[in-house]
Formats: sequence, structure tokens, C-alpha cells
Amino acid sequence: MIELREVTKTYGAGDAAVEVLRGISLKVAQHEFLAIVGASGSGKTTLLNILGCLDRPTTGAYLLDDEDVANRTDDQLSEIRNRHIGFIFQSFQLIPQASVLENVEVPLFYAGLPKRKRRTLSREMIEQVGLGHRWHHLPSELSGGERQRAAIARALVTNPTLLLADEPTGNLDSKTGKEILGLVHSLHEQGRTILLITHDPAIAEQAPRRIRISDGRILENGVTS
Repeated sequence: MIELREVTKTYGAGDAAVEVLRGISLKVAQHEFLAIVGASGSGKTTLLNILGCLDRPTTGAYLLDDEDVANRTDDQLSEIRNRHIGFIFQSFQLIPQASVLENVEVPLFYAGLPKRKRRTLSREMIEQVGLGHRWHHLPSELSGGERQRAAIARALVTNPTLLLADEPTGNLDSKTGKEILGLVHSLHEQGRTILLITHDPAIAEQAPRRIRISDGRILENGVTS
């Protein structure tokens, strides 16, 4: 499903060049749940941006469903993101002035679905993440856990091939964080392919497979104990 082949990423040029990723090779199978763990500055955010088609590698190949997306145009990458990838961010990234329903509808709007279809699919996904009673509320009226559930509903509403979760519990208390991780595990059990990015080894241990990255290189690649 996903394959990175000797991917590098360098910012700047000449004496100012900074090599952030240094020959990353990685395969992720369909329906797999993988954690990528690393300290701040390890390269994991840059790796996430490439996996999410938010950035391009400097060299190397990125195959998503056997399609090399490394050198696509911005418009093509935008279409790939909308069609294949769902994002869950630490800071939720919800539109403040839009209701939960309107936030969840956003990817469907860009996909060109008519309003009635958008509403139906969005309401169904909101129910699935346990927010059916809060669909008309603004993000400011929700708890942190409810905001993350809304973000998860938005990530899933297009039925993406890949779900990228970037520190999904980072802004949550421990109890709420456990609830969100439980939801992530249930999504995996439903057959979702999930890549979870974290700096916390304890969270990474909860995934069936863990990748440890440091200084732009993979140091560990294997199943968790």
C-alpha cells in the first residue's frame, strides 16, 4: 500500500543546506497500524508531511497504492490527499466559526459532493464517533476530547485509504487521551490503515508495529513487545 524508497529531504542549499531525512525506506501494508516515534527534531514531522502529500521528497520515491506521487503537481497532490488520506492533528484544526457538522463536511465539499449527500455522510460519521448529540455545536463549545472526535469524523468522512494521526492525544488529559487511543484502535479493528506519529514511547508501544526515527534515519523497525 505504502512504500518509501531511499527518501531524502533537504531544506536550503549550499552551506545553508539542512538534511532532515537521510535515506528512509519503509513499507506499510494495507490495514496495518504503525507508530512512528521520535524526539523533537528527529525528522518525524517531515516524514509525516511527505506521507501525507503535504511535501515532496528531495530524492527517492513514494508509492501510494502503487502510484508514485513524489513528483506530482500541487493540484495533483491536493486531489490525492482528498481522495486517499485522512488527517488527525494534535491541535484539531477545526474551523472556529463552523459547527461540527460543517467542519466534517469540508472534505466532501472539496470532493464536489452535493449538499444533501454531504450532510447525510457527515451525520453518519459524527454518530459513529459518538458526537451525535453535539453535531450543531461550535468547536469552542466542545471539550478537548469532543474536538478530537470531530476531527476524526472529518478525517474519515471520505473513507480514505490511509489515516495519519499526528500526536492525536498531545493536547488532551490522560483520561481523554486513553479514550481517543481506544477509538483509534477500534478504527484499526474495522480495517483502517493507520500511521500514528508520537514522541511518547508508551503510546508507540500500543501499536502492533513501531518505527523509531532519529536524525532522519530509521533506527528501529519491528513489532512491539
